Amino acid sequence: MDLIRLFAHHCYQHKHDKISDKLRHGSLPSTTSCPASISCSSSNDARLGGFTAIPWFCDKKRYLTWGESSSDVSLNEVREANATVGDQIYVDGTEVFQDGNGAPVENASPLGYHVGWFGILFLNISQMVGTGVFSTPSSILNNLDSVGLSLLYWVIGAIIAATSLAVYLEYAALFPNRSGSQVVYLEQAFPKPLLFFPTAYAFFTVVFSFSSSNAIVLSRYIFRAAGYTATEWQNKSLAIGANSVLYVICLLSTKWSMRIMNFITAVKIGILLFIVITGFVVLGGGTRVEDPGANFRNSFEGVTSNGNAIVNALVKINFAYQGYANDFNVVAEVKRPFKTLRIAAPVSVLLVSILYILTNVAYFAAVLKESIASSGELTAALFFEAVFGRAGRALPALVTVSAAGNILAVIIGTSRSIRECGRQGVVPWPHIWASTRPFGTPFAPILLKWFLTTMIILVLPFGDAFNFLVDLRSYSDNIFLFLMTAGIYFIRYRRKNLGLPQAEFRVWHSATIFSILVTLFLLVMPWYPPEGGATGGDVSFWYATYCVVGIGLMLACAAYYFGWVWVLPKLRNYSIRTETLVNGRDGSVTHRMRRVLNEDVGKWDETHDDAGNLLVAEGEELLEKSEHREQGGLVKRVHVKGSRPLSVDDVGKQG
Repeated sequence: MDLIRLFAHHCYQHKHDKISDKLRHGSLPSTTSCPASISCSSSNDARLGGFTAIPWFCDKKRYLTWGESSSDVSLNEVREANATVGDQIYVDGTEVFQDGNGAPVENASPLGYHVGWFGILFLNISQMVGTGVFSTPSSILNNLDSVGLSLLYWVIGAIIAATSLAVYLEYAALFPNRSGSQVVYLEQAFPKPLLFFPTAYAFFTVVFSFSSSNAIVLSRYIFRAAGYTATEWQNKSLAIGANSVLYVICLLSTKWSMRIMNFITAVKIGILLFIVITGFVVLGGGTRVEDPGANFRNSFEGVTSNGNAIVNALVKINFAYQGYANDFNVVAEVKRPFKTLRIAAPVSVLLVSILYILTNVAYFAAVLKESIASSGELTAALFFEAVFGRAGRALPALVTVSAAGNILAVIIGTSRSIRECGRQGVVPWPHIWASTRPFGTPFAPILLKWFLTTMIILVLPFGDAFNFLVDLRSYSDNIFLFLMTAGIYFIRYRRKNLGLPQAEFRVWHSATIFSILVTLFLLVMPWYPPEGGATGGDVSFWYATYCVVGIGLMLACAAYYFGWVWVLPKLRNYSIRTETLVNGRDGSVTHRMRRVLNEDVGKWDETHDDAGNLLVAEGEELLEKSEHREQGGLVKRVHVKGSRPLSVDDVGKQG
């Protein structure tokens, strides 16, 4: 039976120096009192099988106290108090549990708390609303041959996004102190085989962390706004330059990158609202459009019977809503994470869905069906020409702004995901990936993402290679989404067997199953031959090559994992163990994999807990001893010995 270990619950005191001293020496009062009738025990290292006790501190608006004294304690004041006290941890009043093999939770977010309610709302909206709504309607209509079905597909896309979002919300309710989204949820859903899913996900996340397609779209629209016809290399040069400016913003300041993204997102919403309102004016007969209702008469006539075309339209719709889960990459940077997410995230999907559907209604009200079908990327341009006489350069400029906001949102989200992969310890030099120095941002992940994006733009020509990589990345994303969605049942099963409480939010079975079936459908149907035969896809070679390569890479990750975790240790007579490191310069916490000779494993296990924390006797001032410090301010995180081990039966009593 899987064992679990409880989180620690931390209490505050008036002075930070007293907090640090008492936490490190284990000299806390025997009785404590906390808000909302939450009580803390005096044990210093709560243990319970496979879930680990790791420190977490509330912000000063939700501090905890012991005895009669109480005082606000700021995040900066508690950042250095790296120790574990009590039997439980509460995030925003909710008890939290985590599998002991997961990346260590950080006391306070080294990235700060710059994401508020509007930040959550706009992070999702900005990634969802890129350039697709201005160009996708044409390709969807081409696939379906029906105005009515095209509009219905936008509703279906909203339902798919909403059901998938609900799964993410349940994960966020279970783990409200971890950023990184899928990387965290896969880690917790599939703790066995040990480190396999962190290894596989880290490979795909790091290797495919480029955002080259967004950068290329941005450069094309900049040139279009300027009225200039650019060559391929001119497009590439501008893409790299404009993209680099956005990366520098994210590299230098999370606060300002969020502020700029929020402003751009507000502009995006304004653009779509303008199109929607104009569409209503068209339908009311207030413009030069002669017959605004023509496309809506017999709107379901001519529906295609081609299965591949129907699937392609669904893939495009699904892609248009991508970004609905971007919020979950920054959960640990939100002061009241789940209470904020459970409102702002659904509102973002609802708002975008309404705007998408009404924007398409506006397009079909102003432009003939045949013109939209042949418009390619210029659907929005045809709309402005039909209503105002000419689109001019304003529309490309607006699309450019939308693309820039999309890139900022992607950088902010994926850099946290890469950082979390590093904190799991499966990527070389994990402390570098986890570090937030020198600007309080995920410096190394952002640099890596910029480098890979730049290389892809420079090396790959537009066309087959470019499309192949985009398809490969999308297919691998669907594999992990399928596993993550199904994984919610594994977590429920384990928690139920161990007597742990249910999540504060629990997604309906119907929504979960629907999401699983849709994702499975998107994994299976790309194998179905297109109308053009073996070379009828978006590349000149076999249409399903990216599917084979995606599965092959997953199998290669499995082979690497088997060799790294099983074969090499047996051949070289060592075992892999995890240790938890704290960076004293920025407060970041990470795992590091250590090779321990088999003859030394017993000693290691006696001096470390399952999460890799160094165990010391009560009162030992180990953190101050120089021999336990390393270059770069790293120090092993310490837990104090002495608490009684809890049995699995105790979980229900503690919960």
